[in-house]
Amino acid sequence: AVLNNKAEKIKDIKLSDEIFGVEPNDQTIYDAVVLKMAADRQGTHKVKTRSEVSGGGRKPWRQKGTGNARQGSIRAPHWVGGGVVYGPTTQRNYTKKQNKKERRLALKSALTYKANDKEIFVVEKLDTTTNKTKDFIKLLEDLKLNCKTLIVVKELTDNLILASRNLKEIKVIETHEINTFDVMNYTTLVITEEAVKMLEEVLK
Repeated sequence: AVLNNKAEKIKDIKLSDEIFGVEPNDQTIYDAVVLKMAADRQGTHKVKTRSEVSGGGRKPWRQKGTGNARQGSIRAPHWVGGGVVYGPTTQRNYTKKQNKKERRLALKSALTYKANDKEIFVVEKLDTTTNKTKDFIKLLEDLKLNCKTLIVVKELTDNLILASRNLKEIKVIETHEINTFDVMNYTTLVITEEAVKMLEEVLK
């Protein structure tokens, strides 16, 4: 059903079985989610090895005669304040790859799960005449949306960006930005009629 901003049915729309009715492939969904999370890592974690920790230039005590175990540096890994062995460095590359067919299948599988669970809502359009967050919240309440919601529109407007950016449970994106991770991460998918047509053209 295509809804208006008051959650009233206007007409019916036929969703393409090639996108919203495929045989879901869980492995491609998993790979796509891991790829997205890996790509978001900054890779700035770093520990210092014994060669980078300050101090420890001289032998702490002589080799024999003290009764202590022999030591060569106070910055060895077993000393407090010493260097770290095999710790994370910036040399590690978290980049993962997934070919285009797999990415498309993952997105189609995620959309199919949403369609099967009746968690997709198609709206005629999202009218945001103001950039006030309270007006946008009122719009969501009229649509009976009170959970984590991903909103997909054909084109973002300044009012829509400003009205929704402070709501942490709501994410508004354009059609070309839709990805498997967001579809799976949000409970409900709200998509405009124009965005549905554009999505079907791209993924067919």
